[in-house]
Amino acid sequence: MQYIPKTYDQIDQWNSLMFIYGSALKQMQVKISVLSGEFVHIYNYNPIEHVKARLKKAESIVKKLKRLGYEVSTSNMTEKLNDIAGIRIICSFTSDIYQIADLLSRQGDITVLYVKDYIKNPKPNGYKSYHMVVTIPVYLAEGPVETKVEIQIRTVAMDFWASLEHKMYYKVGKEVPDNLQAELKACADVVDMLDAKMYSLNEAILKWNAQEEGKEQSANEEPDKGNLSDPAFESEKSADI
Repeated sequence: MQYIPKTYDQIDQWNSLMFIYGSALKQMQVKISVLSGEFVHIYNYNPIEHVKARLKKAESIVKKLKRLGYEVSTSNMTEKLNDIAGIRIICSFTSDIYQIADLLSRQGDITVLYVKDYIKNPKPNGYKSYHMVVTIPVYLAEGPVETKVEIQIRTVAMDFWASLEHKMYYKVGKEVPDNLQAELKACADVVDMLDAKMYSLNEAILKWNAQEEGKEQSANEEPDKGNLSDPAFESEKSADI
C-alpha cells in the first residue's frame, strides 16, 4: 500500500488508512456476491452459505503490533499486518473451498501474496481453514492503492468448531490444560468426519437425482407402441393380404 501523505497528522493518517481498508472490504464483498450470483444463474447451485466481513479494531491492531515487537505506527500497520481487513467465506462442502479460492485468484485485479492451507495441513489443535492474503486496488481520486485483505474460506462445520474454540480460549485467557486441548482436537476430528460424510451424502443424492431424471427422460422418448394397432394400419395390412 502506498503511504498516506506525511503532511497528515497521526490521527488523519489512521482514519485515511481505515477508510481504505474498509473500501477494500466492500470491493471484495461485491466480487464475492457477483461470483455467488453467477453460480446460481449458471448451475442453479450456490456454494457460498454466507460471508462475514470485519475491520480490525484499533485496540486489536495496537496489541498485535506490540505482541510482534513492532512500534505502533501507520507504516508498520500496512507493512507488518495482513489481517486488518478480513473476509470469511463459509461454504457448504470442502470441495467448494478450493473452487472459490481458484475463482478469486483468477480475478484480474486481485494479487495473491500467499496462501496457508490449514485444511491439508491442520494446526495441532485441529483448526482447519483455507487462508489467502491478497491485494485489491482501491481507486481513489489520486489513483489506485493496492490494499491487503485476508480471506478465510471454510465449511459450516469448520466455522462452527473454530468459533466455539475461539470463545473458549478467549474466556480462559491463559494456557489451556492438555486434557482439554485433547478434547478440542477430538471434537475437530468429529467435525472433519461430519464434513466428509455430508459431502459423500450430497454426492449420492446428486447421483440418485441424475438417475431419476434419466429414467424420466427415457420414458418420455419411448415410441408410441399404440400406433401398431391403429385402424389405418390394420386396414392397410388387410389390403396387402
